[in-house]
Amino acid sequence: MKVLPSAHKHGITHADITHAWENAIRIIEYEYHGQDRILLIGPAADGTLLELVAVPAPTPDRIIHADRLRAKFYDFLR
Repeated sequence: MKVLPSAHKHGITHADITHAWENAIRIIEYEYHGQDRILLIGPAADGTLLELVAVPAPTPDRIIHADRLRAKFYDFLR
């Protein structure tokens, strides 16, 4: 999985992105401006939940976004 520079915009390390990807607890397919994407929720190495966005769905090959999990995505954890 390639991690693009844009995924580091919020200060999430490559190691934490990889850890979240490999230990996903939720994977959601969604459409954004006509592009199918994957929203993945998983833990950083310290347990902090992260949100990752990978493209293209359903078989992504690159991660374009990583950040601490925001409240608007909490419902996906139910």
